[in-house]
Amino acid sequence: MSEQQFEIIDFTNPDEYQRWSAVNDNVMGGISIGQLHYDGNTCRFQGELSLENNGGFSSIKRSIESLSKEINVIELMFTGDGHTYQLRLTTWKNGDRIQYKHDFTTTKDKQQKKTFHLHNFQAVFRGRLLNHAPELVADDIKQVGFLIANKQTSPFALGLTQIQFKTLKNHPTPQSIPE
Repeated sequence: MSEQQFEIIDFTNPDEYQRWSAVNDNVMGGISIGQLHYDGNTCRFQGELSLENNGGFSSIKRSIESLSKEINVIELMFTGDGHTYQLRLTTWKNGDRIQYKHDFTTTKDKQQKKTFHLHNFQAVFRGRLLNHAPELVADDIKQVGFLIANKQTSPFALGLTQIQFKTLKNHPTPQSIPE
């Protein structure tokens, strides 16, 4: 399989955190806190989840430049904390905003690299899976983000190093996988 690299989000850039905004459960009455900040080496998505007032999630997001439609893979480099997170992609198509998620687990204090194929993302709306959503295509993606909602009160800290948007040639697609 050959690959071609396109867009990179570099979290070791001291200004990167300023491009991100936080959306926590306080939009629904919760009291969880979370934000992205630069720690001198890289950016950390950090905070504390609370289940009070039916809360329990924290998220960050950022707008991105238009991607090439050939991009089919996202590679994430991070240092984990033992929690499960969602990598989230937002599209706007025909006036509709759709979010797509891919869960990933982390290992505490271990630097990891995970690859996410676009065809494995699931369309969601307020935590519920959407049936019959359009296929996720890279040139429709307008935002990238992270969400934690593990249904327990706890601090969290996801160290982010880099996101690469890539084209992987000759990789399986939903249409090429036998039933």
